[in-house]
Amino acid sequence: QVQLVESGGASVQAGGSLRLSCAFSGYTYSTYLMGWFHQPPGKEREAVAAFYTGGPTTFYADSVKGRFTISQDDVKNTLYLQMNSLRPEDSGMYFCASRQGFSSTVGTWWARGSEYVDWGQGTEVTVSS
Repeated sequence: QVQLVESGGASVQAGGSLRLSCAFSGYTYSTYLMGWFHQPPGKEREAVAAFYTGGPTTFYADSVKGRFTISQDDVKNTLYLQMNSLRPEDSGMYFCASRQGFSSTVGTWWARGSEYVDWGQGTEVTVSS
């Protein structure tokens, strides 16, 4: 059973940085997709970035390109999201999610939350202006 545990959420000033972590365990396949999703208060969840081990390949939402970096440490079994130049609109809950298995079309669906099977409990980020 896959387990995902996020950490690293905090309150920061606009322009600041945070690094979120997602500790994972229980994978039975060596190829999998892991993503970070953002849910602003009162709004729908949206994909931020994803890391596919089949490449490896990374994907980013346009709103975070150049500011956020997703990476994975497969020795520590941890997925990271380095967030720089934070803006108030980056505030909200951040969730780690995953889906095991190979896909040649992952680039077309990585941002769809419905495609992910396992989810963490989330970590909260607050960016003040």
